[in-house]
Amino acid sequence: MKKIEELEDLMSSSLLEIVELSSGEVILRRVDGEGAPLVRVHFSEEAKSFLGDSQGDVGRAMIGTGVQMVGRMYDQEAMLEREQLVLH
Repeated sequence: MKKIEELEDLMSSSLLEIVELSSGEVILRRVDGEGAPLVRVHFSEEAKSFLGDSQGDVGRAMIGTGVQMVGRMYDQEAMLEREQLVLH
């Protein structure tokens, strides 16, 4: 239950954005800029040379997919919680 409350707090209290930094890192952060980045994708030099100009696109896709998965996990947790509250 604590996990779902923490996720609700994160998702409801702030808007999030995916940003590509000048260093090439791609991060997920709060729009208001408070706190450290929530997620940071850093590619090795080998990966950077392989990805070329697609590095930012791949990083954003990785973070976007992660956010979608967390949303699904949240939905599943919420559904389980609701089922436990139903009296038979």
